[in-house]
Amino acid sequence: MKTARDPRHQNRIIAVKELFAKSFCNQSNLNDLTKNVFNNVDSIDEKIKVSAPAWPIDKLNKIDLAILRLAVYEMDHTDTPPKVIIDEAVELAKEYGGENSSSFINGVLGTIYKEDEK
Repeated sequence: MKTARDPRHQNRIIAVKELFAKSFCNQSNLNDLTKNVFNNVDSIDEKIKVSAPAWPIDKLNKIDLAILRLAVYEMDHTDTPPKVIIDEAVELAKEYGGENSSSFINGVLGTIYKEDEK
């Protein structure tokens, strides 16, 4: 069962915070997960654009974008089950995002998941 002290959860929180900060200015001393996300940001952003065509990347809430980027990276590059990744992303959105962030993130990631399953 997932807890707030789960090391994977803590690592995701750090990555989201670093991704959010990096959207405003260049950051140094990033953890490996954050570096990996940014090494793949073009392909990640393309998946987000296709799954949320009404929302240009530059118009997305920065914390929502950070959570989406992390989740899409994990869906593409880890063995973690996609439904676990989506659940974690929704929980991060509830904790750090706006009022509608969790449903938006759930919808975008659900669309990506369905496309990946084809």
